[in-house]
Amino acid sequence: TQAPRDVEAIKYDVIAAMKTVYDPEIPVDIYELGLIYELEVDEKGVADIVMTLTTPMCPAAEILPPEVEAKTRDVEGVTDVRLELVWEPPWDMEMMSPAAKLQLNL
Repeated sequence: TQAPRDVEAIKYDVIAAMKTVYDPEIPVDIYELGLIYELEVDEKGVADIVMTLTTPMCPAAEILPPEVEAKTRDVEGVTDVRLELVWEPPWDMEMMSPAAKLQLNL
């Protein structure tokens, strides 16, 4: 049997997976946009994700959370995903990483 994967390694891979998810209206991945408010992985491999979207009216509201969940489930070592979509605090451009701001010329 394989030793269970290190929690930090799983978390690192989950972040890498999230960096492949893009908001359809902004050419930057959701992680760099700052849409992931919280990401925890416990020793059983359960990933707890708290995320938001750029706006409640976001056309991606239907697709982004299931995509994040599916890609997280695909990460080796993840046994379950608990995803919570929140609107508080509301997202704004200040939450973006310096790399995302650079990419968007802000």
